[in-house]
Amino acid sequence: MAAPALNRPAAADTPSAAAGPLPRRQGANGTALALAAAGVSALAVLSMFVGVSDVSLPALLAGDPAAWEILRVSRLPRTLAVVLAGTAVAVAGLIMQLMARNRFVEPSTVGTVESATLGILVVTVVAPAAPLLAKMGVASVFALAGTALFLAVLNRLPVRNTLLVPLVGLMLGGVIASVTTFFAYRFDLLQTLNNWMIGDFSGVLRGRYELLWIVAALAVVGYVAADRFTVAGMGADFTTNLGLNYRATMRLGLVIVSLISAVVVTSVGAVPFLGLIVPNIVSLVFGDNLRRAVPWTAVFGAGFVLVCDIIGRTIRYPYEVPVGMVMSVVGAAAFLVLLLRARRVRA
Repeated sequence: MAAPALNRPAAADTPSAAAGPLPRRQGANGTALALAAAGVSALAVLSMFVGVSDVSLPALLAGDPAAWEILRVSRLPRTLAVVLAGTAVAVAGLIMQLMARNRFVEPSTVGTVESATLGILVVTVVAPAAPLLAKMGVASVFALAGTALFLAVLNRLPVRNTLLVPLVGLMLGGVIASVTTFFAYRFDLLQTLNNWMIGDFSGVLRGRYELLWIVAALAVVGYVAADRFTVAGMGADFTTNLGLNYRATMRLGLVIVSLISAVVVTSVGAVPFLGLIVPNIVSLVFGDNLRRAVPWTAVFGAGFVLVCDIIGRTIRYPYEVPVGMVMSVVGAAAFLVLLLRARRVRA
């Protein structure tokens, strides 16, 4: 009877055996993340050399003053704006999905972006000479109210069906967008409204994108509070049992999502479906642990917008297709694939 006992590992050995692969997995994840970030950096460098104006490596090495001026004033700010907006909107979508406990929602499908656009329209009509920072503040308040309204409606749904939640968000966003379009038509601001509804980085110049550094700081806040959002995504009762303030965590997430949406819409316009596609891809690979998913979501978000922006600048060269249109086509197709996949999984 003593022989079998000799073949079993001692209790003290079990944790070390279980913990052995963990540092290797973490190291592999860090290496993969570094390689992905390097790939995005390569895309960013490529983006700075794509365009009608002659900005090439030989011209820069030759000290061409015109090439260097275009690089400093236009290409570098545009690339930074693309990276910042892509990173922040993807992270906001991930937080939004945990708050709503649904993988098919993001700021552009729950009325957040439409509410921010309504706020910009209101401040444009009431105070047309208001600075950009004031417009951003008003848009943030409206985005906060729109997101809170969606969550309030969501909590009152009798059945929280997976596919019903995004449909409710789309309907709410459609109602808000209809009101915005009506008043934009009455005040002859439809053309101005289109600038906010379609994401476009062609007008980004030095001095006109710096507000986007705010969303970078908000994305960092989202990463710091990642564990809280992961727990809050499991429900109010579970969060409270673990000693966390569920309402405070939800309010923090609400503020982060609303501010990111408002700043991006005010600076470059709406970037649709980004917060839907990227978090779902990351979730399929890395699960729902927000601490691990946020860096990957940020990298994938920046890379996805960079690719769409390069496509928009080359598909009809020398003309440019707004990145919002490219992302709408890709995002709508990906949204349908995700919905059909969800139906197959349920079946």
